[in-house]
Amino acid sequence: MNVLIVGGTRFFGIPMVNSILDNGHNVTIATRGNHGNPFNEKVCHIIMNKTDANSVKNVLGNKEYDVIIDKIAYSSNDVRSLLENVRCNRYIQMSSCAVYSGNRSLICENEFDTENHKLTWMDRPEDYAEGKRQAERAALEFMDISKCTFVRYPVVMGKNDYTGRLRFYIEHIINQIPMYIDSLNIGASYINQSEAGEFISYLVDHPISGPINGCSKGVISQKEIVEYIESKSGKKAVLSENGDPASYNGIKAETSYDCTKAERLGYKFSNISSWIFELINFYLS
Repeated sequence: MNVLIVGGTRFFGIPMVNSILDNGHNVTIATRGNHGNPFNEKVCHIIMNKTDANSVKNVLGNKEYDVIIDKIAYSSNDVRSLLENVRCNRYIQMSSCAVYSGNRSLICENEFDTENHKLTWMDRPEDYAEGKRQAERAALEFMDISKCTFVRYPVVMGKNDYTGRLRFYIEHIINQIPMYIDSLNIGASYINQSEAGEFISYLVDHPISGPINGCSKGVISQKEIVEYIESKSGKKAVLSENGDPASYNGIKAETSYDCTKAERLGYKFSNISSWIFELINFYLS
């Protein structure tokens, strides 16, 4: 199949593209060109500005692909600039578990109804969650939901995470910098970068319509992360209400996501304990 990937040259986009290539598909990546092309001649690399409809039109100009994977969908206008100017048989959007309201265990896909969400055409808003909701809803102006897949992940962790969220804890503990954690004992779900990329690749060959959750099994609390870093580093965390706000703050209750839909499709996510401590060791080294 001919697959267009908008984004994909950083973080979990790298294992995603490599997996799609390994499965024998022809891949075109479309980016602004700011981060190069780690795949070299294995892919066709085109340069465009996703937020500029004219840039998209000039580059893609009514081309057609079997599958489009849209990793750069942060608002309704982001989606419109793309889908007004290129055609596809199936559209896979990188959405987010942020579309759900509140914190609770085993949140199911139907707890946010894309089809019945009121559409507002907008550029990227300060409210990340609403931007993601609008991005999902906007896709349905151009594609039937039977041809759309909205992949919803919680926070992604990995060796190539440019956000520095996990490193925050390691750096603050090792350097004895005070930090403020508002939800020390509350567990939450995460997903590692390898599975985040590979699951989207899996969806290329295993089509499914509508939203689908993806996350590692089990939860981990910030306390568990902090205590593991303390045990490995020999340093004690400095916790203070006046410290730097921690990366994974804001969780009001234990939060996890129901991945039954993905499992019925044949994909099995790993347990968080099988990779999280190895990842912390990587950063500590």
